[in-house]
Formats: sequence, C-alpha cells, structure tokens
Amino acid sequence: MKKRSYRVSGQALVGEELTLLPVDIIIENGTITALEEARHAPMVWICPAFFNAHTHLGDTLAMDCQVKGDLESLVTPPGGLKHRILAAASHQDLVGGMHVSIQGMIAGGTAGCADFREGGSGGVTALREAAEGLAFRPIIFGREGGEGIADGLGISSTRDVPGTDTLVAKAKRAGKKIALHAGERDAADVDAALALDPDLLIHCTHATKKQLRECADRQIPIAVCPRSNWILGVTSSARHPPVQLMQDLGCKLLLGTDNVMFVPPDMFSEMAFTSAVYRIDPKVLLGAAVRGSELTGSSYFIRKGARANLFTIDPAQSTLHFSCDPVTSIIKRASGSIIGNNVFNL
Repeated sequence: MKKRSYRVSGQALVGEELTLLPVDIIIENGTITALEEARHAPMVWICPAFFNAHTHLGDTLAMDCQVKGDLESLVTPPGGLKHRILAAASHQDLVGGMHVSIQGMIAGGTAGCADFREGGSGGVTALREAAEGLAFRPIIFGREGGEGIADGLGISSTRDVPGTDTLVAKAKRAGKKIALHAGERDAADVDAALALDPDLLIHCTHATKKQLRECADRQIPIAVCPRSNWILGVTSSARHPPVQLMQDLGCKLLLGTDNVMFVPPDMFSEMAFTSAVYRIDPKVLLGAAVRGSELTGSSYFIRKGARANLFTIDPAQSTLHFSCDPVTSIIKRASGSIIGNNVFNL
C-alpha cells in the first residue's frame, strides 16, 4: 500500500513543553514521522489538538435551562433535573444533540473527549452513533450498566452510588478504566475515591493539600472544570478548585467543560476563563487542554512518532497578527472561528 505523505509547515508548539519552533511536520499515514527545522517556515501557528477531559454531552438537550437549586437537585442521580430530562428524551433527539455538540467541538480544535454517559448501554450506543463518521474520539465512561460496553466506568460520587466498591471491582476485572467525581461539593468523598485506585478524578474542587499530594504522588489525573464549578455555585473563589496548588504539587492537570446544559464544550472559552480567574502559567493551562488525550492511549502533543492531531491558525487573518506570545494569545484571545485547518488522525 502506498504511503500517504504530506507536510504541515509553520511555527509549531512542540512536545509537552509546547516549545515554539519553525518546523516542517512530516506526516505519513496519519503519524508524525519527522520534525524538520525550517527557518523560513510560514508564520502560521500549529497547535496540538485539544482533548476535553470531562463532558456530559447528552445534556445538550437541556441547553441553558434555568440553574435553580443546588448541585443535588440539578445533576445528582437518579432524580436530578438532568436525569429526568434525559429519561424523557427520544433516542433520535439524544443522538442528534450529541452529534451537533461534537461538530462544534471539532470546529473548535477539539479531537476527543472523556464523556460520562448516562442511560446505561443505550446511552453509550447513542454517543457512538453521534460520533460515527466524525474525526473525533470519545472515551466513554458508562453508568447504570453501560460500563459493560463502554471504555470505562463513570461514578457520580462514592456517596451518590450504592455498591461502588462492587461496581469498580467488576469493571477492573473487565479491564475498564475508572473515573469518579470527587471533591465537587466538599472534600468528604475524595479519600473514598482514592481508595478505589481510579484512572481519573473529576473536579477535586475542595480537595485538601494532603489529598492532592496523594494524587500527585500516584499520578492520578485530575480534570478540573472551573466554569461549571462557578455556574453551579460550588465555588466563588480562585482558591477552589485549587489549581495553583495542584500545579505546585505536581498533579497531572487536565481541563474539561462538564455539563453541556450549563457550559458550552468550548476549550478556548474554558482556557480564557481559567486564565483570568486562576492566573495559571499559559503553557501549563494549554498543556492541560491537551493532556487528557493520554486517556486514548495516544497523546496529541506534537512529537515524532505520535499520531498527527493538530490545528493551524494564521495570525495574519486577525488581530493575533500583533501577538508577542502565541501561547498566551491562543488561551486568551483565540476561538474556533480563526482555525485554518484541522489535521485529526485518531
């Protein structure tokens, strides 16, 4: 079979360090086979594709419903507002809503997500149908029995789901990934989540320094969702989630957007908000928007041997032409509307 080879040239953010280098990226059959120095590469920015590390895409059907009540009444299973809406939705509407959300994410430079999928096996099947034919890789954490055909098991919280130990043990025997919400309301459920040896923790909004140090020592990734935390009223301070402390302790930080019913799954907006409120180093924040891709087994960071998942921005086509720092400008000022080309090879 003849190799399909092409190149993408420009100023690329290379490796996990996101070092800006003028390069020709040589891509063969979807894999980066070389990064060649190109002193005269065009002034086009090449950024690794984003991975949204926490979504609930089914919520698209309840977009911008009124936020009234506490966290439990809105999103906690089985009787939260979200769950009632999803239970009443048709399969066709569920698939259609998620499909449109995925299309929007692709347009915004996002090539995959880690989704907590309600609705049992039917919910998992619906998400796979929604993503079919699109250049997009969802990692699906099933619930309510859906974990049997999903990539993993997604737990709302150890205190919300009875028999969590049994569910996790069964999922692990089947080789499934384990993800849990923890520390969203308070720190009380974080230790129980850590005891289950998860592959991913969501939120840790109110996790203690001791708990976060354990996450860092064990390299358990944490997906923070700052906009959702603010909208749902579980924080009103830059101290929660303790993003700076997570960074200082060496936690593996990921970025997600959470419930589509409250927050658009737009990683540019999530980065801009997080940058403004939490004052995180731009490269750390951009890295968090990419690093969740490791859940797929194939990181999106630009390096030799990796699958090519990246997008380009021509700063000359916008006010970004005057940027002194491409990473900071991508975080604070960019949007999907200025993406020139997506190169997704999942």
